[in-house]
Amino acid sequence: MVASRSARERKASAEGGALALVRIEVGADEAFVYKISCVRCSTTTAKGTRAWWTFRPGEDNGYLAAMDRWTFHLTERHPEAEAPCLAYLEAAQQRLQERRDARGGS
Repeated sequence: MVASRSARERKASAEGGALALVRIEVGADEAFVYKISCVRCSTTTAKGTRAWWTFRPGEDNGYLAAMDRWTFHLTERHPEAEAPCLAYLEAAQQRLQERRDARGGS
């Protein structure tokens, strides 16, 4: 049985912890696009105030990629925060290094 979008949102919210606000949309390719925003961080733009989030146009925005970005955000900006996803920090760092190596970057 495939999990519903709302069930996936609840799971991602639970993994993301108290600072995560999770939304899932359906992309042009009919795949789920995870958008995790930080309830504490916001930036001021010409259009107003916008929360920090994991969505990156043109990049992988599936569960694992979004959760990796969120994990990095928590460790860099909110080191005091607790969230279940932080248990996977080492794996997220390894995936990041593999993506960098595949691109030929540092």
